[in-house]
Amino acid sequence: MQTQQEKKQHSKHIIFLFFLSQSITLFGSTLVQMAVVWYATLYTSSGIWVAAFSVCSYLPQFLVSFPGGVWADRYNRKRLIMGADLGIAAVTLLGILMMPRLSGTEERLALLLAILLIRSVGAGVQTPAVNAVIPELAPKEELMRCNAVNASMQSLVQFAAPAAAGILLTVSTLKIILWIDILTAVLGVGILSILPVPAGKEIPGKQSIISEVKQGAVYAFSDRTVGRVLTVYGLFTFFCVPAGFLAGLLVSRVYGNTYGYLAAAELAGFAGMMSGGFFVSICGNGWKRRKTLKTGLLIFGMMSAGMGMTKYFAVYLVLMGIYGIALTVVQTSVTTILQETARPSMRGSVFGMMGAMYAGCMPLGMAVFGPLSDLMPLQWLMEASGIFLVLLSLLFFTDEIS
Repeated sequence: MQTQQEKKQHSKHIIFLFFLSQSITLFGSTLVQMAVVWYATLYTSSGIWVAAFSVCSYLPQFLVSFPGGVWADRYNRKRLIMGADLGIAAVTLLGILMMPRLSGTEERLALLLAILLIRSVGAGVQTPAVNAVIPELAPKEELMRCNAVNASMQSLVQFAAPAAAGILLTVSTLKIILWIDILTAVLGVGILSILPVPAGKEIPGKQSIISEVKQGAVYAFSDRTVGRVLTVYGLFTFFCVPAGFLAGLLVSRVYGNTYGYLAAAELAGFAGMMSGGFFVSICGNGWKRRKTLKTGLLIFGMMSAGMGMTKYFAVYLVLMGIYGIALTVVQTSVTTILQETARPSMRGSVFGMMGAMYAGCMPLGMAVFGPLSDLMPLQWLMEASGIFLVLLSLLFFTDEIS
């Protein structure tokens, strides 16, 4: 007979292995995405091709996240996660087998475009199911800490994968990277397959998927807390584009167009994100979720505005590090609030909406702020977006959600 302490320890081991399995598959996915985009950039120097790869990386995920959330509520979530990973690996293997038959560069690029598109579909199925499973594995009192650990592991993977992609493209070929992705998918699925993840109930759909998507959206935005948190997350994702996703452009324009400067900025951001996850995992369980989210938004906005104002690269790196910490605090808080607040039978739909918010608002932000950065100083956009996020956090302070 296990004691309560032994059960708690066993639960921690299971949730860690679950996060490990997802980090392994995320590493392979990020590795391929970075390598393919760089491959297209190197061989075409075409903004149209690079834009096409970016759209195919996010647009299908945005569209599929809605039904993906419904499936996460309707079917066995463990099987959905494993099926998405294995499906993506199968498509990648098919691409490897087809590449020698294609002679022209444009034909190969079109094949890689199709692979990225299908991989994005798989992500739209997998992501809501993963977020919906976490509350079933983690003890309720440990949920904030578990999400923080997961955020730290994902930040580490997202930092390591681009570096690995650059090294592998230099010393080997894109084909080798695709094989590594298949290997990581098999390894991640293998770990997940032996974990006692709650199966849940497979509920045959009595309504059409479109009807259930509408029902999930109505629930998400009729629930006061869930609706507001999703809205804030969407605005946050959109307005973090200037200081976050366009950081490399700012560094190259203001501080120096060298790999050293770009690498330092990336390192500072990811180090902050990992530190933020570690900090929340140690101290965050007793924090009030809503106040933590508000504070994270406030600091994030201040750092964004500050990075647009400073002229000194050393100061910029410090602000970028704090920015990374605040980013993890916001993302962890949003995920935890939704996991704790959403009705268990609707968690998949809610996280489908959250995935759609990210996959939709981030490209939208790039489409808006990217061209604007060619018409006006990028620093102005960073300052304006930072001020907006500060105002959003102050509004969040005065208008308490419940």
